[in-house]
Amino acid sequence: MRLEEYWGVGPKTRATLVDELGRTAAIRAIESGDVGALSDAGLARGRATRILRRATDGSGMDVLATSDSRAAYKDLLDLAVDHAVTQRAADRIRVLTPLHSREAMNERLDDVLAARDAWAALSEDDRTAVLEAYERYDERDGSEHAAVEAALALLAAGVDSGPFAVIADLEREQLATAAEALGALDNGRVRKGADRDLDRLRDALGAVEDMDANALALIEDLRADGVHDAEGFRQSFEDRLLTETDVTIDRVRDAMPTDATDATDFVGDTLRTLRRDLTEAVDERERTVATDFEDALADARDAVDRAVEAVDDIALHLSLARFALEYGCTRPIFVAEDDAAVSVVNARNLRLAARDDESVQPVTYALGEHGIPSVPDGVTAVPGEERVAILTGANSGGKTTVLETLCQVVLLAMMGLPVPADRAEVTPVDSLVFHRRHASFNAGVLESTLRSIVPPLSAAGRTLLLVDEFEAITEPGSAADLLHGLVTLSVDREALGVFVTHLADDLEPLPPEARVDGIFAEGLDPDLELRVDYQPRFDTVGRSTPEFIVSRLVANAGTRTERAGFETLAEAVGNEAVQRTLADARWTE
Repeated sequence: MRLEEYWGVGPKTRATLVDELGRTAAIRAIESGDVGALSDAGLARGRATRILRRATDGSGMDVLATSDSRAAYKDLLDLAVDHAVTQRAADRIRVLTPLHSREAMNERLDDVLAARDAWAALSEDDRTAVLEAYERYDERDGSEHAAVEAALALLAAGVDSGPFAVIADLEREQLATAAEALGALDNGRVRKGADRDLDRLRDALGAVEDMDANALALIEDLRADGVHDAEGFRQSFEDRLLTETDVTIDRVRDAMPTDATDATDFVGDTLRTLRRDLTEAVDERERTVATDFEDALADARDAVDRAVEAVDDIALHLSLARFALEYGCTRPIFVAEDDAAVSVVNARNLRLAARDDESVQPVTYALGEHGIPSVPDGVTAVPGEERVAILTGANSGGKTTVLETLCQVVLLAMMGLPVPADRAEVTPVDSLVFHRRHASFNAGVLESTLRSIVPPLSAAGRTLLLVDEFEAITEPGSAADLLHGLVTLSVDREALGVFVTHLADDLEPLPPEARVDGIFAEGLDPDLELRVDYQPRFDTVGRSTPEFIVSRLVANAGTRTERAGFETLAEAVGNEAVQRTLADARWTE
């Protein structure tokens, strides 16, 4: 395959990759999803990630039909990357895309959930040991030595199920021997500390070389000690060598010449002979030690190769497992092919959960032919099986959060990952249309929005629409007409959809296949913050509650004049309701 056939690889990118990696290595890096290799070759990491997403499963990105869908997808990846145990695992997470095959989704879920369960069962000390091994693996750029050490740490921790099973049958003693050999060898040379005798010889050679480099000073030093006759000089020189070089006495005496004419020749000849002898001894010992280590490594080659491959895959699954544990994620249920549903029980919004906000309220919601047998405490009824819902209610009532939560659940499920809910049912879709509320109010925004929503609905395949306050981009009257048309089109195309709006009354009559749900504000708390029940109430129109907001403005007015102005608004929305709201807030306190 030619490099230019990969999405995003033009002539300039191809030239860069070929120059830095070579054609074969570049193709291998793309096929294996190696962001690091492409980044090291000179591509921006973001561009490398986009190329690899398309190369690994490009059609999966086509599910993300709007910019808001793509933004939600990237936010999920960022949250998962926070739990990556290596940079390579983080890069592999960034190139995960929605999958089209339910079999592929289930296979990845099997691996991630098995990793989650195995990781959860480990002691804190074992978890720390594994993470430290992966930290070393990362620091050494995934070297064979670091990979084998990581495999040994996993074996020592006792993780042997799910994706870890691939290393469970590796011979620990053989891996330990291989780790020693890999730690000892460096491009055929033996590292310091690998062999005591070799280190001693190298130290001796280094000391002799230093002495030889300062031979004249040494001679002057010996003479300064009062040594003048030949025998005394010889003995003092021998004592100095034995003291400072750790050379054996036999080697020293064998190196001393018998025919030297003066002290300079005697010292110089001795040191040169010692250097030659020690160099030969070092080389011979290094060859012997290196051969022993290389033989041990050859015997363990199969185990090493398996460990290197497994450790990288385990890092990915372990990272995703840590993400799933952090947010209490569970396995989604994929709805039968002929049915269509998205349902969640006690779903948590990950963007809010990442803030460690204990006040986050989980929600239960459903579209289509769901199988929710009952609902948790606090939910008044089981939602109906309508595929399209109009979600209404108070400002700041969490309607957008419900849309975002459903989007997160569907995306994670389609990527083969656990979802943040006690229970979730998902129909994989061909197009995910997520449209957030945008403040712009002009014909261009309206046209671009309709272009992003209608074509996926009109195409073949299953569509999920999550549309927030469509009326914000055009006049209320026109918005109601257009929104009614979108709801009707969604019903006709058998799509799944939630439309957040304040125009529910203007949409009547709705198709019978659509329902209206509501989120309700319940008043102000003692701090005059809006109290909201974020759980939607099914088949109930939610109402905006301006009296709550005006009540807060009246209570927080800074001056008498300002208060008088807000009291005028209180008269407009119902002064009795405002006063009752303030009284309820004080009573609650």
